[in-house]
Amino acid sequence: MDKLTELTIRQAKPKLKQYKLFDGGGMFLLVHPNGSKYWRMKFNFEDKSKLASFGVWPDVSLKEAREKRYEEKKKIKDGINPIEEKRKERQDNLDRANKDKLEAQKESITFGKVAEEWHKRQSLQWSEKHTKDVIRSLNYYVFPDFGERPIADITKQDVIANLRKLESEGKYETCYRVMQRLVTIFEYAEIEEHCIGNPAKYLQKIFTKPQPKNHASLPISELPVFLKKIVDDSGTFPTTKLAMMFMIHVFVRTNSLRHAMWNDFNLECDEPLWIVPDYDMKNGIELHVPLSSQSVKILEDMKQFSGPDGFVFPQVRNPQKAMSENTLLYFSNRLGYAGRNTIHGFRKVASTTLHDCMIWNHDVVEKQMSHLVGNKVRRAYNKAEHLEERRKMLNWWSNYIDSLLV
Repeated sequence: MDKLTELTIRQAKPKLKQYKLFDGGGMFLLVHPNGSKYWRMKFNFEDKSKLASFGVWPDVSLKEAREKRYEEKKKIKDGINPIEEKRKERQDNLDRANKDKLEAQKESITFGKVAEEWHKRQSLQWSEKHTKDVIRSLNYYVFPDFGERPIADITKQDVIANLRKLESEGKYETCYRVMQRLVTIFEYAEIEEHCIGNPAKYLQKIFTKPQPKNHASLPISELPVFLKKIVDDSGTFPTTKLAMMFMIHVFVRTNSLRHAMWNDFNLECDEPLWIVPDYDMKNGIELHVPLSSQSVKILEDMKQFSGPDGFVFPQVRNPQKAMSENTLLYFSNRLGYAGRNTIHGFRKVASTTLHDCMIWNHDVVEKQMSHLVGNKVRRAYNKAEHLEERRKMLNWWSNYIDSLLV
């Protein structure tokens, strides 16, 4: 039988200790010393004593408290713990609120914002020209489609549609360049947890491959004169001359040389080695480059200009940035080879000479050129493939270069 009335509750005065006013069915009003009055209901569930809360009087009236008691009793009878149900409801509401918050945050993290953040960080190791070229291509080819879109919402089909426009215009090389930048931007976004997965990855096979450029290169017969001009030149920074000689000895791609860091090299051992990181390789596969004694000597000479940390071949005026992509080409042009020689052309000279001498296995030469040899699994895991043979080959090549200077 109900025992409380609104008048009884209103007239209940606080005491030094809290006390209870019972209304039946396990429900009571808990009166605190500060005058606050709380609705509670004691009940048993699965042989354990529980205490439910219905709110504070007068926010919850006596009539409303009794209705809540009736509802809770019915749930208990049906095998539902009202406390657990309320806790679950609170958690669901919290999860919903968090989800809404995350969705709102996701909407605010646009591709343009992430790309600009990536560009700002990467530009620290780029030349000024390359920095401008990258943002210009993004502004022109990518931002109109993706700039204002949440990066997490961009799908593989969206990326394909964007690149197809370039392909349809016959801009195959631009298409591939933009594709590579998209891959890198989405990799950065994934690391920063702005998106899940990389929608720009593994798309090369469905697009028209650009025709390889015909890089001008010197005939091997002109290499002795070219080498002598490098040695005799007095109007060029020593670092540029050293970089050019190192390029000829190791014949890597220009970007790999420009971005080489001192911590990529192990020179204090019997078998010196340069490990070119995968992100500095055109094919995305780490390359182990064995170093001849001549190559090590060049690096030792470079230490007085740039060692022992940072870029091995930095800009002269800004050592915090990599050497400009055109520095070596301008040097070659100044020596009188404009239009007749490119820096990439030294790779062709080395490849042709090493193949034609009939000493070295084709796969050994191709591995050193970082051309794709063998199946995909073999390429991905055997980073040091033919390392011993390549070490012998590069020693032979450096000795051959020295012989041309005699």
